[in-house]
Amino acid sequence: MKARNLFVTFFTFLLLCWGNVVMADDIASDGNEGELEVTVNINTADAETLASVLDGVGLSRAHAIVTYREDHGLFYSAEELSAVRGIGITTVQKNVSKIVTE
Repeated sequence: MKARNLFVTFFTFLLLCWGNVVMADDIASDGNEGELEVTVNINTADAETLASVLDGVGLSRAHAIVTYREDHGLFYSAEELSAVRGIGITTVQKNVSKIVTE
């Protein structure tokens, strides 16, 4: 009887451990494997970097951001980018997760 109880206990333990391993793979998968979010500091980046990282911002708009920064000082939030000519609030909202000000 002891051997049977020991076997059942071991088998149950094995099933519980294996179930956690199988389920962990499904939970950890979020569909973004291998993709890292690239960020850019709008207070220090050059125009080429801004144009390459920000969606909807070409080289001419990136130069406008740098010129605005040089004329008016540092940005304190991503929303301040909408003050730059050619940068709308929609462009800012698309890129808010990519913009760093510190």
